[in-house]
Amino acid sequence: MGEINLSSRDLGRLLAASTSARMRRPPYQEAFAELADTYRGRPGPEILPLLRRAADEALLGFTDADLREQAEAIRSGARYVLRVRVT
Repeated sequence: MGEINLSSRDLGRLLAASTSARMRRPPYQEAFAELADTYRGRPGPEILPLLRRAADEALLGFTDADLREQAEAIRSGARYVLRVRVT
């Protein structure tokens, strides 16, 4: 399980959703789900730069350890839970 700390003013970066009539996942969650569908079983080092790019685009401050943990969850097909602490 990962954990990220965000200030309340920055929470929208994580939760921002499309304003379209069809509900979509927040941008990082969408990218993570797409990577999980596409890269399950692939080596973690192949997944890591893709996760880093998605996190950087969403302006989320995941550490390298966080992203390695997420890459391993994608590789193995394990469930990944992210705990968000709002400050």
